[in-house]
This record gives sequence, structure tokens and C-alpha cells, in this order.
Amino acid sequence: MSALKLKLTLDAKPSEFKINYGDKIMLMGSCFTENIGAKLQSHLFETLENSHGILFNPLSVQNALLDIISNKKYTPSDLFLLNEVWNSWHHHSRFSDVSQTATLEKINTSIQASHTFLQTAKHLVITLGSAWLYILNENAPNKIGLEVANNHKAPSNWFNKKLFTPHDLLASLTLLVTKLQAFNPQLHIVFTISPVRHLREGLVENNRSKAVLIQAVHDLISNHTNIEYFPAYEYVVDDLRDYRFYAEDLVHPNYAATQYVWEKLVETHMSLDTQFIMKQIAELQLAFNHKPFFSGSVAHQNFLQSCIEKTTHLMHQYPILPLQNHLQFFKDQIGK
Repeated sequence: MSALKLKLTLDAKPSEFKINYGDKIMLMGSCFTENIGAKLQSHLFETLENSHGILFNPLSVQNALLDIISNKKYTPSDLFLLNEVWNSWHHHSRFSDVSQTATLEKINTSIQASHTFLQTAKHLVITLGSAWLYILNENAPNKIGLEVANNHKAPSNWFNKKLFTPHDLLASLTLLVTKLQAFNPQLHIVFTISPVRHLREGLVENNRSKAVLIQAVHDLISNHTNIEYFPAYEYVVDDLRDYRFYAEDLVHPNYAATQYVWEKLVETHMSLDTQFIMKQIAELQLAFNHKPFFSGSVAHQNFLQSCIEKTTHLMHQYPILPLQNHLQFFKDQIGK
């Protein structure tokens, strides 16, 4: 008699496109992008994420990447004043400021840095959150008809809402991929769908939105090379499939879910050699962030010496690793 199965398991499929140390990785999209970006950064990969801030809909992601490719320079006419704060409809509110000059400085500095980074990036991870678009209507003071990335707490009657169709979304993504591959021919693009539920739209509407995203992305991949789909959405919704893996709001995946998806990403895109380095870096990171009770003890001093030896050995084996600060930190703690 076969054992009773209580869940389905989605196995990781190793990709031919591997992420290695020394590769530049850009990440764009929803808040789930930042969860994965934080994991990559903690393992000392070279990343740049969400240069326009958190973006949920595909059109805003496209606009942001086209800004980066063209190295667009924003001017005062691109901003609007609301509640004494200057904002951009194409950016997250973290770029907003009471000073118009400061807002433009933050936006343009970010675009310039992202333009330079994307020119030599090896991987681009795009996480799409929602296919619902919010469009400025006649109640808005200007920019009527503009699809926005963030509402900046503007009155709700300034916006109309519409759902991207799979056909229009495919056309939009096709344009984006064509521009990206012309700008950086070596770029490997990974699309994911965020498992975060957009309950503001409603459960049925959220599922309609995710279906549009999934359909369009898979149609896109079938027609292009050097593009892949990583099933973050399916790992949470179909593999884990339990509210235990969501935060108290029942919307955002919790630490356990994010960790599970991260481990699947590592299985998919990291070679065994890279995983071996990641494990050693994780150990050094723990030591780097360790707060000793008795820093002057013999045991702690021996621990620091061991960390110096491990760091020096790893830097010798892999000179590309950014471990100079770790080495200096461990040396500075000796004798304290």
C-alpha cells in the first residue's frame, strides 16, 4: 500500500543560466523582489534593486526599465505637488521630498547609477505583482490618462482602474525585452510572479490579475531566448499551500515561505561551487554580526583569529569576493 500524500511538491529544475559571484544582478518589481534581493545581498552578491522603488504592475516596471535604458533625466515638469510633498507618478514615495530639487536629485542619481549597472549586468530578475492598472482621470489636476506606479495617497476619485489584457501585456513585455536585449545582449532575464495577494482588488480580482500575468509571461518566454520563468508564485500557492506560511495579514508570505522560495532559487540558479562559497560566506556573516558577551576572553580572541584565517583563505581562493571589510573588522577586534 502506497504512503498517503498530504501535499504536492514542486521540485526545483536546475537552470542552464547560473548565477555566479562576480555577476551583476538587477532586481525590479514588487516587494517580494526586495525579500529575494536581501538574501542575495546577505551572501555578498553584487545587486541593485528597485531603482524606482517598489513597483507592482508590469507597465510601471517597463517604464522604469526604459527610463534606465535611455538614462532619462527627470525635470520639474515630471513631478507634482501633493500635501506639501513633491512626487513622481513613476516612482515609489521613498523618492518624494518636500524639496523639489531633492526629489529630482534622488530620482536622477538612481537612474544614472542603474543605467551604468544595467550595461554590464548579467542577470535581471523581474517580479510582477498585479495586472491592475490605475490611470489618472479628469479629476486629477494634470497628466490625465497616465498609468501610475504609486498613488501617493492622492484622492481615490483621481483614478480609474482597468485590468491589463494578456494580449496587451504580451505586447508590452515583448517591447521591453527587445529594448533590454538590444541595450545589453548578454543579459539573462528571469520573470517571476509575486505570491503576495492584492486583496485591495478582492480575491477573485486578484486571481484574474495573476492569471493575466502568468499567461503573458509564458507566452513571452516561448517566443524568446535567454528568458526564464522562476515559479515563486507556485512554490507558495501550490507547494506550501497553507496559511501557516503567510504573515498575520494573510497577504504576505512569512519568513518560512520566503526562505523556502530562496532555497529553491539557489537550487535552480546556483552551481554547487557557488553554493559552497555561499555557505562559507553565511558563516562569516554570522561571525561579523556576532555580539560577544566577553570580547576580551581567550575563547573569543581565538574565535576572531579563526575568522581572520577563514576570511583570508576565502579571499585568496576567490579574489572577486568583497570581504575586505570583514577581514578588517576581525583584525580590529583582536585585543579588544
